[in-house]
Amino acid sequence: MALGFIRRHAAAVAAASLPAALLAGCGFRDAICGSDQYPVLQVGGTGRQCVSESDGPPAGWTRFPAGKEPKHVDDEWDVYWRTHTIDESGEIVESR
Repeated sequence: MALGFIRRHAAAVAAASLPAALLAGCGFRDAICGSDQYPVLQVGGTGRQCVSESDGPPAGWTRFPAGKEPKHVDDEWDVYWRTHTIDESGEIVESR
């Protein structure tokens, strides 16, 4: 009898906590750019903007290195590029 109670209780707890877990971990995250755009970084600075997929980066701006592009607000790369930039030589450096 005790085992049946434990199983029912465990199932109830799991079922009750599932919606909260889904909302907390799988909610919508704000995208850095729209679906037809990509982010660019200001050379020597931390400024950013979004550019149309059909256009290249404007003068004084560069693409993020492959695999290091911020995709969502506060993701790993969004946070990283707040304190780093790309210099005129194309090297990643800490921003001033």
